[in-house]
Amino acid sequence: MSFSITDESSHELVTPEDLAELTDLAAFLYGHLHLRPEVELAVTLVDERQMEQLHLDWMDLPGSTDVMSFPMDELSPGLPGRPVEAGTLGDIVLCPAVGASQAEAHGHSLADELCLLTAHGVLHLLGYDHGEEASREEMFRLQRLLLEEYLGRDAPAPTESDHA
Repeated sequence: MSFSITDESSHELVTPEDLAELTDLAAFLYGHLHLRPEVELAVTLVDERQMEQLHLDWMDLPGSTDVMSFPMDELSPGLPGRPVEAGTLGDIVLCPAVGASQAEAHGHSLADELCLLTAHGVLHLLGYDHGEEASREEMFRLQRLLLEEYLGRDAPAPTESDHA
């Protein structure tokens, strides 16, 4: 799988086990969204200051956020028997400090929040959006179903600030 994960955050919030889980989640998502291993995806974890600058530069919004997605080849999910063969899905940037606050507020672990944000980011890279109610329902339903299957239990609830 052409997946990379880089932790550039200075917080010691994220453990090696968390990073391994995100790698496992990416493999799961590749399989369920019919993406061949040759499809490229990069995930980077950053500090709040870095995320705030990205948020301002790319979305013209002040303050830090939890996740941002930067699609590259505008890929769509594949189909059974017709997977996406190659291409660059894009980049996902996560802010563990924001994620930790959200996890605490919602009563689940940072690991669960990072999984939620990663799945959310991947869906954005595949063209899903939540700007309108119908598309929001579709995206969040798929996100919940994927996470519940991956985790083997109820998925963590998304926050209202999900807007990457």
